[in-house]
Amino acid sequence: MSRNTIIATVVIALVAVGGLAWHLTSKDGATPALAADVKGANFVVTPDDMTMGNPKAKVVLIEYAAPRCPHCAHFAEETFPPLKKNYIDTGKVFYVFRVLPLAAADGVAEKLARCQPRDKYFPFMDNLFRTQREWDDMYGVTDVRGGLLKQAKAFGMTEAQFEACIADTKRDAIINKVAQDGVERYGISSTPSLVINGKLAPDTAEYGPLSAALDAELAKK
Repeated sequence: MSRNTIIATVVIALVAVGGLAWHLTSKDGATPALAADVKGANFVVTPDDMTMGNPKAKVVLIEYAAPRCPHCAHFAEETFPPLKKNYIDTGKVFYVFRVLPLAAADGVAEKLARCQPRDKYFPFMDNLFRTQREWDDMYGVTDVRGGLLKQAKAFGMTEAQFEACIADTKRDAIINKVAQDGVERYGISSTPSLVINGKLAPDTAEYGPLSAALDAELAKK
């Protein structure tokens, strides 16, 4: 099975044990707080979502990604910068980022990102993508916990805060719900997966196809 393949029944189970997994072992920019849910055909964006841009934009783009996913790291490094510059910063697209775990460590990485101040969420997640080789076991890292702790400390988190963050199970249920909704609502089978105005947009992980898909959607409005 390729690293970017997700089996729906496995996703939920993996997230559920995310906070307990340790015995086994730029997206820069403002994140606006949503005063109310942003709704459209087949999607709802809530204040709990991590977002960028204008909530009143004509197009809502939801990215489902996994911190361990190399394809997501490529998207973050190559596709996201021009996407942000040309569509998000210009008010054309409201961007929503959601984690859909491939393994327990993805769920824990999301929890650590959520334990950062809200305006540090995207910089921390972007850093995780850029440093996968330092903490991702798929690159041969044997001390995943130590690798993630190093990244958390770089953002000012103490080891005690790190331990408390991953031990807190309240976020697990939310991660589960987001993952399950993505799989059931959109039929997501890989990451990154992009949803444009409530419809899954396959084969748009590269900037050219994504830009064309966004322009087509904007032309409808």
